[in-house]
Amino acid sequence: MSTDKPLEVVTGLDIPRYMGRWYEIASIPNFFQPKNGENTRATYTLQEDGATVGVLNETWSGGKRSYIEGTAYKADPKSDEAKLKVKFYVPPFLPIIPVTGDYWVLYLDDEYQYVLVGEPRRKDLWILCRTTQMEPEVYDMLLEKGTEQGYDVSKLHKTPQANPPPPDAGEGPEDKKGLWWFKSLIGK
Repeated sequence: MSTDKPLEVVTGLDIPRYMGRWYEIASIPNFFQPKNGENTRATYTLQEDGATVGVLNETWSGGKRSYIEGTAYKADPKSDEAKLKVKFYVPPFLPIIPVTGDYWVLYLDDEYQYVLVGEPRRKDLWILCRTTQMEPEVYDMLLEKGTEQGYDVSKLHKTPQANPPPPDAGEGPEDKKGLWWFKSLIGK
């Protein structure tokens, strides 16, 4: 597994077609997501300027919805590569500190139904799908793509997803205090 070669990213990403809801099927655990999160999903909305994407990341922990909102934009507007930057303001309950990260589309099927997303350090990796469940052969193919890109896919953890998924925002209990964010800082 070589990490010397640059990551290969999708070119010609159709941003409007990419918009909508994506369910997290698996991810490499990181400090900015709750350790016991389930039903994790992202909803992308193209803003009026046609270049900025609104990002709503949600997860459920202890039966309560936690979320963070941000924006995404092409890292280089002149490039055809699907290399985006995402920006969130933390902590979620008093969003004053900007945090920016990389969001690189490493693989996307022709129908825009499943995607492999990573970043250049190869520490974070996500498998996302338009539905809460993914066919095992598709999952295995995405694992193979991740391995080819130099990721240690053995670090991926499958994200529990309910079927049907939880209700939209405002229809269930929420963690309005952002406790998950503090817990993530101390490794809980």
